[in-house]
Amino acid sequence: MSTFLATPDRTDFVPFQPTDEQARFLLGLFELDPVTGRRRYRRAVISRPKGWGKSPLLSAWIIAESLAPVVPDGWDAHGQPVARPWAELRTPWAQVCATSAEQTANAWVPLLEMIRGGSVVDEYDLDPMDTFIAMPKGRIEPVTAAATSREGNRPIACLLDQTESWLPANGGVRLAATLRRNLGKTGGVSVEAPNAYFPGLESVAEDSARYWSAIQEGRTQGDDGLLYDHREAPGDTELDDDESLLNGLRIAYGDSASDAGGWVDLRRIMAEVRDPGTDPQDARAFYLGQITHAKGSWVTSPQWNAVADATKYLSYGDTVTLGFDGSVRDDSTALVACRVDDGHLELLACWEKPLVRDDEWSVPGLEVDAAVAAAMQRFRVIGFYADPPYWETYVDRWNSLYGRKMRVGHRSHPLEWKTNQPSQMEEALKRFLTAVLGGQLSHDGGSQLTRHILNARRRLSATGKLAIGKDPQFPSKKIDAAMAAVLAFECRADALATGKGRIRKSNGFRAQRAI
Repeated sequence: MSTFLATPDRTDFVPFQPTDEQARFLLGLFELDPVTGRRRYRRAVISRPKGWGKSPLLSAWIIAESLAPVVPDGWDAHGQPVARPWAELRTPWAQVCATSAEQTANAWVPLLEMIRGGSVVDEYDLDPMDTFIAMPKGRIEPVTAAATSREGNRPIACLLDQTESWLPANGGVRLAATLRRNLGKTGGVSVEAPNAYFPGLESVAEDSARYWSAIQEGRTQGDDGLLYDHREAPGDTELDDDESLLNGLRIAYGDSASDAGGWVDLRRIMAEVRDPGTDPQDARAFYLGQITHAKGSWVTSPQWNAVADATKYLSYGDTVTLGFDGSVRDDSTALVACRVDDGHLELLACWEKPLVRDDEWSVPGLEVDAAVAAAMQRFRVIGFYADPPYWETYVDRWNSLYGRKMRVGHRSHPLEWKTNQPSQMEEALKRFLTAVLGGQLSHDGGSQLTRHILNARRRLSATGKLAIGKDPQFPSKKIDAAMAAVLAFECRADALATGKGRIRKSNGFRAQRAI
């Protein structure tokens, strides 16, 4: 890339040189599986704010995929990987894809400049025309056609530009699925280059983020062929505070920021963020890389990220309260613990239907029962709120086993806490949200609990009380872990309010003493 390509948007020739940050992404993209010798990733996402340099980087990548020796071809005598170009296997056909001609130009114009301004034209005998790049064998072309016209093509590489705007309504979701099917025929690779997506629009970028979460949570049955590289400013970045905003921009732009020797003038970006014509949510998405919130969100991503603390974790013997919300088949089931002394939340277990279709799947009751028993052994549990529907038998059993040890809850049924009681549910939701906004709770940043929290939508009960529920348009987006977290935190609040949450040391463990 650096030898044969020019940097775009320059009056004089400057060789293309990726930043260290961009080079790390490229190294990851070409990583090999040491067992099979094949490339590890079949899909990738590089999500960065506007102006970071996604288009030149991925223009360089797709040129390299088309011309350079990138197809693994075994190992040499020293154990180093060797490769050959696609042209030795098949006709290399690469595509720069978007949902409109204007959008495609974001990547296509820099690509033409990088080829025409460098020595790659002579070295590889290219003919860079406005509508496609002709190679001695194969071509690189822009794609904006409907998904149906792309079915059956056999590309070796596809650049999917600005996938935060690839939606079901404009055919983007269908186009992405078609392109990936076509790449599957050749063993090719796709790379997405989105800005931060807006949750709830069901864009291709949002779907890829959801897929990455599923990989992290082990719900893809061993499939980990997605390289996901997203960076955003801290959740507590304040747009009207100079120091906070500048720090957030430095983190979001990384090596591309002027403060790090890059080309992005952060002071100018600050002015754009604060321009009265810039919507604050747009500013956070486009310049800070923050995935904000969908319409009707209960908790936004920046709010939840602001109370994430990966340095905190629950330890054996901690005094905690538990929350449980369950289902049987299509919904998920979750168990959450909340440490009493500081309000730190941890998802202990969550059972969700696998992404691979399985009509026989149901929540494994014995595993749930075992997880509850394990929590009782691991922690000093002083309260446990469980929503009983579908799990009445288990809740009754837990009451009989653990009820006498609970310091909060109804005297006869200390574990039972019904979420269908509008007034008490509203109070619990308000208390939880107030704690998030005030930094009075924390979590470890785990993807599964985060996903459930951000899936929750505000709604009103029949009596006009605040409630949360799933997005009715997308019922597959579960919120059970969010409800379990609310119950665990509410149980802690009740313990503190009744004076039963005071901590003392006993036998080397944190213990609970009623006042």
